[in-house]
Amino acid sequence: MTLSFSALSAFSTKPRLGLAAGLLIAALLQVCSAGLDPYTTQVMIFAAINVILAVSLNLVMGETGQFSLCHAAFMAVGAYTSAMITGKALPSILPHFQWTGSSWASQISFLPVLLCAGLTAALAGLIVGGPSLRLRGDYLAMVTLGFGEIIRVLLQNTNVVGGARGMEGILPVTNLFWAVGGAVVTLYTMMALVRSTYGKGFHAVRDDEIAAAAMGIDTTSFKITAFVIGAFFAGIAGSLYAHAVEFISPEGFNFLRSFEIIVMVILGGMGRPVGVAVAAILVTLLNEWLRDLSGYRMVVYALIIILFMILRPGERLAPWWRQLVSRLPSLTRGSAGTKPEIPS
Repeated sequence: MTLSFSALSAFSTKPRLGLAAGLLIAALLQVCSAGLDPYTTQVMIFAAINVILAVSLNLVMGETGQFSLCHAAFMAVGAYTSAMITGKALPSILPHFQWTGSSWASQISFLPVLLCAGLTAALAGLIVGGPSLRLRGDYLAMVTLGFGEIIRVLLQNTNVVGGARGMEGILPVTNLFWAVGGAVVTLYTMMALVRSTYGKGFHAVRDDEIAAAAMGIDTTSFKITAFVIGAFFAGIAGSLYAHAVEFISPEGFNFLRSFEIIVMVILGGMGRPVGVAVAAILVTLLNEWLRDLSGYRMVVYALIIILFMILRPGERLAPWWRQLVSRLPSLTRGSAGTKPEIPS
């Protein structure tokens, strides 16, 4: 199971202006983070992590048409993997470095830790995706739900990772640059992939799997590829989350967490990465705004989610955002009157 050359070449043929601008904004946010209060910084980090989770699940649900209920399980695999690496493996390998989270040693080593967390989650995605993605519809949903519960129960009964007590004392390595930069890279990667020649195979599987198979498309391979890539970025999001909250437990990655990510994807419009990212930010802010309602929080939250489902703000904002981005080059040249070509 490998991506074709056309899929890989999408990263060189597509404009990198948005990616570079996003990473620059992430760096500027990190520089200015000293002037922000810790609560605002934490909310921004959580919003960026949710963007990674929602956009990566959108590849499975929105672009390939597969219903997955175990995205939080892949997040858990990445979170526990990175916590074990930074908490036990790296200090034993490099005992002379000061592992304080904000130290240069911690920040420099965080990138390979993120990659290890993502690869471990991708391996888990391959294990569950191989046998289960030959199923369809409700059967696939049941299998992914069962896999998510298996991961949670295994973590609860494994003393090495803290069991039901969870893991605490995790290094606070995640900052605005890693979180926002990770969200930017995830969004760019997904958009470049699905707009490539190879990415059209995902849409073929989503629109009509039987017709795609009749045309010679290996539908199972495309579904597994989407599942593994989505799991990879979910593992990275889990790693960022673990090193942001400094404590993780199996209950933090249960079915409700997976369902929350699904809500973000549906709100933003399945198959619309920008809309999904907007919805992830809105849901994150909504959770924070409703914290003071105590007992009525979930009631109000459910009512607002229903309202969001009807209005679909992320789905409505996505075309407007694409039109704005497409106009930027003409605006910088002073020819705003020229109608730009809006990408499909």
